[in-house]
This record gives sequence, C-alpha cells and structure tokens, in this order.
Amino acid sequence: MAKAPRLPLVLIPTTAGTGSEVTPISIITTGASEKMGVVSPVILPNVAILDPELTLSVPPHVTAATGIDAMVHAIEAYASASANNNPISRALAEKALRLMGKALLIAVHEGDNLPARSDMLLGSMLAGQAFANSPVAAVHALAYPIGGHFKIPHGLSNTLVLPHVLRFNSITHPAPYAELAPFVFPETQAIGTQEAAAAFAEGMADLSERCGLEQRLRDVGIPQDAIDLLAKDAMNQTRLLINNPRPVTEDDARAIYQAAW
Repeated sequence: MAKAPRLPLVLIPTTAGTGSEVTPISIITTGASEKMGVVSPVILPNVAILDPELTLSVPPHVTAATGIDAMVHAIEAYASASANNNPISRALAEKALRLMGKALLIAVHEGDNLPARSDMLLGSMLAGQAFANSPVAAVHALAYPIGGHFKIPHGLSNTLVLPHVLRFNSITHPAPYAELAPFVFPETQAIGTQEAAAAFAEGMADLSERCGLEQRLRDVGIPQDAIDLLAKDAMNQTRLLINNPRPVTEDDARAIYQAAW
C-alpha cells in the first residue's frame, strides 16, 4: 500500500490497453519472476488525458494485445465475484465492450483510423474504471506467471488463457458471459444462456486470432514442462483468484494451462 503524499500527477496513455490512467493499481515484478499489485488511491492522477492521436503509431500486434487486455478488464469486471461488483461497474464494462468490440479489428488493420483509435482509447479507460471498482480475476491470475517467467507481454499473456478461463467459468457461471456476448457478437442475442456463454468464449478466441495474435502457449516458446510451475505460481495470485466466479484450484489451473498449450 502506497501511503506517502506525492506531487501533482497527470497521466497520458499511449496505448489503449491497461486503463491504468484511471486505476489505483500498479503492477511490479517482485524477485525474479513474480508479478504483484500495488493498490492505493495515491496512484490515481489529478488529471488523465486521452489523446487518440498518440496511439496512431502503435504497431498492429501491440494494438491487438493491448486491445484484448482492455476487453479482458471489462469482461472480468462484469463477471467478478467481488463484493464491489455493482451496477455502475457493470455499466462501464458494458459500454467499454460495445466500443471496443466494434473498433478493435479496425484499429489493428487500419492503424490510422482515428475514430477506431478513439473508441479503443475511451473503451480502455472505461474498462479501467470498471475493474478499479470490480476487480479482475482468473484470467489475470493465470496470465501473470506467463509474463513473469517468460517475459510475454501482459496483453498477450491474457489472450493466451482468456478463452480457456471463459470456458472453465461458463460451466458453472454462464450468465454474465451470456449477457456480455451480444455487446461484442450481436448474433448471440437470441440463443440460450449456456450457448451464448460458449459462443462468447469461442468468439473471443476467434477475434484474437483475426487480430494476428498467437493462440497457444507453445507459439510463444513456453515448453509443456513449464505447466506445473505456472500452475503453482498462479495460486499465489490470491488477490485476483478470490474474484473469480468459479473457484480455481491448482489442478484447475494446470488443466487450463494444458488446454492453452
């Protein structure tokens, strides 16, 4: 917990991804490989400035990875089991997904498209506000060991485990994902809860692939024999795992990583 006073702080994001310009959360690497969070209102800025022109030069792969990261923030905030999950955080997450669901592919493939860049930056900020109130969960918990041990960028780490965590959660808690699905994939509007939740997981996997992102742990050089280490370290992310709609054991984490491999 950061407690000391600070100088006035102005934050200007140059990627549409973390939403950290409006969150009280900072992530640091402790020791050699473990990522942990510093959480304090002191981290919140006096002013956040969103200028989409600063994101026009972001390369496609980084645009895609940071964009999926921002969508994960909205998804996990909306479905979070935290007691802080509330109608305002869900409304922010919904708006964020509506914006980014339409804009991400355009921003990736037409990097100079200012309206798409604007929607991504605003969506990222709204998703940041959502998860600053209703914290993220197992996707982030399983992504952190990937980044910590193998130095995979955070957005891509999220991408690699996202559909597998969604499938895992949807078995017992499909409702929030079924509610989210039409915001990104309108064709899921008229199907049942379990079917819509499953379609959402598959749709997010397809979206990341269409953005040109790697789909498997093996695609980024992670060996299969690292799965036990990743699962063990994921269990240290208690701050995040407690927010997951479905409890995650070490065996569950191992199975998710295996499915992602």
